[in-house]
Amino acid sequence: MPDIVVVGAGAAGIAAARAIQAAGVTVQVLEARTRPGGRAWTDVRTLGAPFDLGATWLHQAGENGLTQLAEGAFDHDTVRSHGCLVDGRPATRDEMAEYDAAYGRFHPVLAAARDGAAPGDSAAVHAPRGGFWDATVAHWEGPVICAAPLSAMDLRDFLDTQLGGPNLLLRGGVGGLLAKLAGALPVTYGMAVERIDWSGPGVLLEGGFGRIAARAAIVTAPTAVLAAGAIRFLPGLPGNTEQAIHDLPLGLLNKVGLRAAGEDRLDLPPFGGLERRVEAEDEAAMTFVAWPFGRDHMMGFLGGTAAWDLSRQGPAALLDHAFSELSCAYGARAAAALRREPALASDWGNDPFSRGSYSHARPGRAEARRILGRPLAEGRLAFAGEACHPRLAATVGGAWASGLQAAAAALAFCAQGGRA
Repeated sequence: MPDIVVVGAGAAGIAAARAIQAAGVTVQVLEARTRPGGRAWTDVRTLGAPFDLGATWLHQAGENGLTQLAEGAFDHDTVRSHGCLVDGRPATRDEMAEYDAAYGRFHPVLAAARDGAAPGDSAAVHAPRGGFWDATVAHWEGPVICAAPLSAMDLRDFLDTQLGGPNLLLRGGVGGLLAKLAGALPVTYGMAVERIDWSGPGVLLEGGFGRIAARAAIVTAPTAVLAAGAIRFLPGLPGNTEQAIHDLPLGLLNKVGLRAAGEDRLDLPPFGGLERRVEAEDEAAMTFVAWPFGRDHMMGFLGGTAAWDLSRQGPAALLDHAFSELSCAYGARAAAALRREPALASDWGNDPFSRGSYSHARPGRAEARRILGRPLAEGRLAFAGEACHPRLAATVGGAWASGLQAAAAALAFCAQGGRA
């Protein structure tokens, strides 16, 4: 019987298990999927180079616990560039200067509104609007970066979880890094936990695999999975913990990977970005990053409500939409320059073990992250994951830090004589 069971082998679960193992305490990781990494998954074959279908960057690298563990990290901010279309044509230099100025106003306006905002205000309530570029900025800050519209996000949580650089890309992918870090851990795959009984002095985990008893458990399943009741708890969770789970829904950011068909690089440099101006935040506009590390593929992103709408049609619809978006810039040239096969399209909204990409706090529920991150029963049961981190939420670094915190609570419980 292990001392501690960790449910999930994503970033939070791997961090927790490594800390427990390092402390000399026995640990068992139960992962529902057939691979580690959770919402960080690197495909290494389809495009002839590593491609992250989920988590892509190590954000806030100076505060990110994964930075020192990563090999081949590259500061994307040092080469980042972007071009923007306005009604199908490249924006002029003056228009781009106006765009940059509008973006520069966005966060100060929201920060200034914080003290006077009502407790239930969303980020949308105080966002600049009406300017030529305001909807485009809102589109970036909502669907593209946060995977949800500004109207769905609490203003205070939105401000508290703003990220800075450096933003690192990994040559081997974020999913590749997590797979390596999970390599020496006792992970059993295909083990979907369906029920956790924490009514006694220890915990009992049940599923199609049978039963596993332990002294403590750390649950790293995404909040959308928990909210759907995929794991049942006996007794039921405290009311504030249960409410916090529902107050931290997952938005959706889906991603495509398209490989060049020949030598045409669409006049975009390595790491060059491409986007378009929108009239409304929730337009189904995609953003692209071309030829990372000089490789012959580009990545595209679609987030928020548009991503959910398109996900109902399946990954092929996302690929079709990507070509449609690129045709706005290049016409028939896009179809000639990029292959339809092989290609990649993520589908996190329909993944039963994710049910979305990453979390945001509902308006008025900024404290939900701290509530969910508080250990229960003196550490016998704890939750971890990006949704639990009040500063680095929605990032793999936040998940990693949350896993370490949950491990510390479970280890303290065991050290104080917690027993099954």
